[in-house]
Amino acid sequence: MSHLDVKPANILFREDGAAVLVDFGLSNHGQLPDLLAEEIRIPLGTAPYMAPRQTLGLRDDPRSDLFALGVVMYELATGVLPFGNPQDIRAARRRLWRDPVPPRRLRSDIPPWLQELILRCLEPEPGDRHPGAGALAFDLRNPEGIRLTARAEKSRRDPWLTAIQRRINLDTSPARSKPAEAAHTAPIVVIALDPADTSAELGVALRRSLGNVIAARPGARVACVNVIVQGILSGDAPLDEDGRSVRVQRLVELRHWAAPLGLPEGRVTFHVLEGPSAGAAIVDYAAANGADHVVIGARTEAVLRKRLGTVAAEVVTNAPCSTTVVRPRH
Repeated sequence: MSHLDVKPANILFREDGAAVLVDFGLSNHGQLPDLLAEEIRIPLGTAPYMAPRQTLGLRDDPRSDLFALGVVMYELATGVLPFGNPQDIRAARRRLWRDPVPPRRLRSDIPPWLQELILRCLEPEPGDRHPGAGALAFDLRNPEGIRLTARAEKSRRDPWLTAIQRRINLDTSPARSKPAEAAHTAPIVVIALDPADTSAELGVALRRSLGNVIAARPGARVACVNVIVQGILSGDAPLDEDGRSVRVQRLVELRHWAAPLGLPEGRVTFHVLEGPSAGAAIVDYAAANGADHVVIGARTEAVLRKRLGTVAAEVVTNAPCSTTVVRPRH
């Protein structure tokens, strides 16, 4: 299991001094479906503490938590964050190829064995870290037995030429390749909408068009999707003015909108996506899940169409499958 949001705010201490890890809202369990990975196409976590693989949207390696622990230890030992506080994905991904300033360069009183452990945790490749949290805990309890390497005496960051070579090699790395389409036997029809902003007339037109599409595809599964537009990396779920989860509210709205379709439970699913662009999030969802058709409503306000363009136009242009754009009848 991977926690995927290890940071000081999620580490609490009991009265007896025992540390407790809390907030498993972003965690991944190897024996359970990763619903967050299915729905959200941007990296999840708290940017300063995210492991390199997390910045690529990969959530399947428990050693990501060892990287985050390395960030926490670096911060406790030096008083600063090893990779700063990036505010976008591009900045967060610098840790894939640029190493941090060695802790002993900032604080000469840090023992070599502690720098060895911290920098090992902060290795960009998971295989270069400890094999598990138990091994790291053993080393922390028994520092005299730690085998010191060049990490322990490192006094400067790697040369820029080395960093540039790593950056170039990332472009051909398997981790950067696009995800394979999900295999499925039944056709998937995506209906993209925002029930709160969908007029009654457009809602009726969307249900009618969706019904025509699934009638032509026997056994098709309907995926009702909505997008929370969000551009800053954060592990915190968005809340409305009353402190309620926006995600939960939108899932409820999607279910209410779909109820008149009368589809059995196994033929309709509901997903709230997140991303900096609604159109891109819908396109990415359709591509990653091998969707066969997308149904989406058109923006009706002429002024907004002229100034902002439409999500529907972006989906039509970039979707990897057939797309139906629906307008209400007047």
